[in-house]
Amino acid sequence: MAEHLDISQGDKTDKYSTLYKQIVSLVEGEPDTIARMANIAAMIHATFGFWWTGFYRVVNDMLVLAPFQGPLACTRIAYGRGVCGTAWKECTTIVVPDVEQFPGHIACSSASRSEIVVPIRNKEGLVTGVLDIDSEHLATFDDCDREWLEKIVALLQ
Repeated sequence: MAEHLDISQGDKTDKYSTLYKQIVSLVEGEPDTIARMANIAAMIHATFGFWWTGFYRVVNDMLVLAPFQGPLACTRIAYGRGVCGTAWKECTTIVVPDVEQFPGHIACSSASRSEIVVPIRNKEGLVTGVLDIDSEHLATFDDCDREWLEKIVALLQ
């Protein structure tokens, strides 16, 4: 059975605080969303060593794979399907401590054990994509991750 990823809350908050400042300085003035997504995914992935870190963009009626770090991923996800499609439909961040317990979970990788998906909203509040992060450990993500990752994706507006 996979173990819980052991990062203390204080250490996690410090890492996110530093990471956020670095991301702000990197994306300031960069108008291309794909370029910003690519660097944000790389920075989150390098900082925390998650199993998979990346983005999906809303294209017509599907989530389509965008910049990511990690192993191969699902290319398209339907509205309301899996954790990503549900976060898009509900327009809310979803934290899943154990993906085996999430009804309709899409297993792009059997190594994924827990997941967080954060919707990206445009200035009008419409979901334009999601940030998806998977861990190979159970119960990796919590309210600290939710808070900081929501701040990070807001930089994509």
